Amino acid sequence: MRKLFSILIIILAFSCNNSEKEIQKEEQAASETTSKNVEIAQKPILNLEQANRLAQLPLHCMHTEYPNKLNQTIASASDLKSPKALHPAFYGCFDWHSAVHGHWSLVSLLKQFPDLENKTEIAQKLLQNISKENIEQELRYFDGQYNKSFERTYGWAWLLKLAEELHTWDHIVAKKAEINLQPLTDLIVAKYLEFLPKLNYPIRVGEHPNTAFGLSFAYDYAIAVNHVELKTLIEKRAKDFYESDQDCPLEWEPSGFDFLSPCLEEAALMKRVLEPEPFKIWLNDFLPELSDNNFDWSVGEVSDRTDGKLVHLDGVNFSRAWSLNYIAEDLPDYQHLQNIANKHINYSLPSIVGDSYEGGHWLGSFAIYALNSMEK
Repeated sequence: MRKLFSILIIILAFSCNNSEKEIQKEEQAASETTSKNVEIAQKPILNLEQANRLAQLPLHCMHTEYPNKLNQTIASASDLKSPKALHPAFYGCFDWHSAVHGHWSLVSLLKQFPDLENKTEIAQKLLQNISKENIEQELRYFDGQYNKSFERTYGWAWLLKLAEELHTWDHIVAKKAEINLQPLTDLIVAKYLEFLPKLNYPIRVGEHPNTAFGLSFAYDYAIAVNHVELKTLIEKRAKDFYESDQDCPLEWEPSGFDFLSPCLEEAALMKRVLEPEPFKIWLNDFLPELSDNNFDWSVGEVSDRTDGKLVHLDGVNFSRAWSLNYIAEDLPDYQHLQNIANKHINYSLPSIVGDSYEGGHWLGSFAIYALNSMEK
């Protein structure tokens, strides 16, 4: 009887092991099937050739004063000055924030590719623009009666991204520029510290005022320079604004002029401020579709690249890509998002060089940041 009982146990155990193996095989087959349903996009590469190509965009426009969108509130006739007189550091590339991230682009490229074709010219122009005297004038502009909120928070964010890039580059050009820029960097940090406690509601749009984007870049700066006060405040405000969010409507994106994804910018910010396990729980509530290996997302289609607003959708493709890559980083269950990021970059990258100034004055920075996100 005991022998019969032992035999039955062995048979049951063997049967269970076989069942588990069959289940594992079925799950593996299902996973392979879903991954085959999504077209695999070629991975774009930022190499020296591509860097030389992209460097031409900010290099061409950093001293192009007109056309120019000042976004200025006039207090008196004495404020009616040329863009270069008002903003001697950041007057080119159509508007202030584009000039700032154009400078970031050149720093980023020269930092990664020391043999860049125009390396000497780029270094000279960076130091020419980011001089002590020019930054003092930029500070005076922010002191104007109606300029306290100038470029809040999009331009602020890019200024801190420029400061971060200089801080993390061990080169004499970077060290000189960082020192010259520091008073303006400190002013922008102070503006964040003053503004964020007063912001009762986040701004959830796909253009410049997007709160999540502004917080992400500022957070990266705070981490890079170990600014504890700024880091702590951003962590608190991000959780205040977004921790209870659920079911972000990806199907509503993009809006007609978006260059940022409201859903993905928020998710990328929360990835920064939450620990991995809490973030995965939060993300599953916020964007549950992202965990599906078969998830796909159509690119933002541009109908007219000579239209300064419609060309924003090239920007949304790049910013989606950098957010998707950031979300997927170190999360094995989300690696399939990198393929969607590649698809978005591949759609817009070929069109931004040699195209109209409406996109050329700013899209190079977005392309570079998106390409950089792939290296992590």
